[in-house]
Amino acid sequence: MFKKILIANRGEIACRVIKTARKMGIKTVAVYSDADRNALHVRMADEAYHIGPPPANQSYIVIDKIMEAVKATGAEAVHPGYGFLSENSKFAEALAAAGVAFIGPPVGAIEKMGDKITSKKIAQDANVSTVPGHMGLIEDAEDAVKISNQVGYPVMIKASAGGGGKGMRIAWDDDGAREGFQSSKNEAANSFGDDRIFIEKFITQPRHIEIQVLCDTHGNGIYLGERECSIQRRQQKVIEEAPSPFLDDATRKAMGEQSVALAQAVDYASAGTVEFIVDGDRNFYFLEMNTRLQVEHPVTELITGVDLVEQMIRVAYGEKLQMSQNDVSLTGWAMESRLYAEDPYRGFLPSIGRLTTYRPPSEVAAGPMSKNGKWQGDAAVGKHAVRNDTGVYDGGEISMYYDPMIAKLCTWAPTRAEAIEEMRNALDSFEVEGIGHNIPFLSAVYDHEKFTSGNMTTAFIEEEFPDGFDGVTLPDAVIDRIGAAAVAMNRVCEIRRAQISGRMDNHERVIGKDWTVTINGRAMTAQVEADRQGATVTIDGATFRVESDWTPGQPLAKLLVNGDPLVIKVALISAGFRVRYRGADLAVRVRTKRQAELAALMPEKLPPDTSKLLLCPMPGLIVKIDVKVGDEVQDGQTLCTVEAMKMENNLRAEKKAIVTKINAVAGDNLAVDDVIMEFE
Repeated sequence: MFKKILIANRGEIACRVIKTARKMGIKTVAVYSDADRNALHVRMADEAYHIGPPPANQSYIVIDKIMEAVKATGAEAVHPGYGFLSENSKFAEALAAAGVAFIGPPVGAIEKMGDKITSKKIAQDANVSTVPGHMGLIEDAEDAVKISNQVGYPVMIKASAGGGGKGMRIAWDDDGAREGFQSSKNEAANSFGDDRIFIEKFITQPRHIEIQVLCDTHGNGIYLGERECSIQRRQQKVIEEAPSPFLDDATRKAMGEQSVALAQAVDYASAGTVEFIVDGDRNFYFLEMNTRLQVEHPVTELITGVDLVEQMIRVAYGEKLQMSQNDVSLTGWAMESRLYAEDPYRGFLPSIGRLTTYRPPSEVAAGPMSKNGKWQGDAAVGKHAVRNDTGVYDGGEISMYYDPMIAKLCTWAPTRAEAIEEMRNALDSFEVEGIGHNIPFLSAVYDHEKFTSGNMTTAFIEEEFPDGFDGVTLPDAVIDRIGAAAVAMNRVCEIRRAQISGRMDNHERVIGKDWTVTINGRAMTAQVEADRQGATVTIDGATFRVESDWTPGQPLAKLLVNGDPLVIKVALISAGFRVRYRGADLAVRVRTKRQAELAALMPEKLPPDTSKLLLCPMPGLIVKIDVKVGDEVQDGQTLCTVEAMKMENNLRAEKKAIVTKINAVAGDNLAVDDVIMEFE
């Protein structure tokens, strides 16, 4: 076996590969840019090698710099992770020329299947159903408009070398085709060093389902079930699960066998994924093949017991697969939530900065597995699993230069409903502070009836959150439970305040039993009776038994309310608590009756008027200013383009106005809420 491998990547996937290599007794080499000098993958690896400045096109995707690191460290093999150079055939060729193993497929397979246009032609030649579209390259924006009209709107404009939602736009008309072409081209060049673009028909009401394949160099190939990836935002996956709640056994078998046949047609060897669009009648259409490890591979590992990274390493070393298709069994259900450094309350815009708090839930293994990767009978049934693949740590920083992913939180349980409940509980316990993040939004999705029923498409987020995300309105019964918990916690705070030393004689603090709880404008009367085990709280006539060992200052409160667990994120505020739970962010005020009367008389503080300003919604780079001083702009008109975390964001006018001042130029780096331009 290899003695030392280099991971040509960063973040959570680099850490993930290091874990398996360590398990196999293989030493690892990390590479890092200036921005990642103190990154977790650098800390975890046995060695680390510096490869340049923060931008990926000056470090992580520069082949010569990676090759220099390989030579300097004596690595025998390279695992590329996903993104960056993972599907770059020139990189694989350079490694082969240097006598270094590429832990991925052969160069020919990368070239044939890694390119979306070529792979579609191969699929068509193999009589695989494909989505209608234009397989040739698009020359310019007007060519894009012409072809889009031929295909028929809506169309998907895609980067030929793309992935992870980068370089993808949906166009519904000619203007959208022009704008989408240029944005896709720019993103593709910045993310992949390849700006080729093609166009295909955008199928409405689709489900995105993919098949995991695994092949060796001895002609063996298997598929390891499917993954449902329909919960997407801007064509970027947010939640994945395995298996799919939509497929039946016959469709699964057909898709799996077709995927293996397609892989073997190009002599594929390694782990790979064949992606399909599936319509409501379970007709499936080939989209592309990703010739690498997928971001969402953990859910497949959780239901099959197969370590895909280990299998990739063994295949690259020349070993035969130790399992056949008959050995593959799908046990239980797995969910994956992608935790992103993006603020759902600000249109999911990227958020960067220091992680002042980063405390994932405790990881739990599902149960023992046999040596060939299969579950040992029903050893895992009745248990559950929590897994967190991450590349950050408490006190670390989220950089503006790379993908905004913080972690991949996964849960496993015997049934889909149980796996969802485990995920809800894990998200409740996940503490992230210092930056904006999407945990509240993820919690909202897992509580949504359309998701829990399994009746969703790739349009789920667009349809269910058309105006963005501004939090969740919790049912009154849940509000009552939170109110009872707040009254019990307030009593703990009052006891602490009553014990403060240095008080004046005869001025002891009296801890009352009667309180007013206000949540979302709803005022409730409450009474509390405490004992050594907890407190009995009555809210508007309903009685709750609250037990916990929470103390003031703890950011996570784990309580039992009438015997049922309640885990909430808590921060002390004036006369109460800020409580975050299942996508809701609540100000819970606990006051005496007199305090509540006086609080009702206080004037409400209004936010400043920013209606005549264009504020930078995220830290980012100004790519282009589309207007000039004196221009009259219309509602929806593009004003400028800001790039952050490898994604371009077009900022548009919210109403008709005249530009009076522009404070930025292309190339400027701006912070959140910097004023870009002013209007009248």
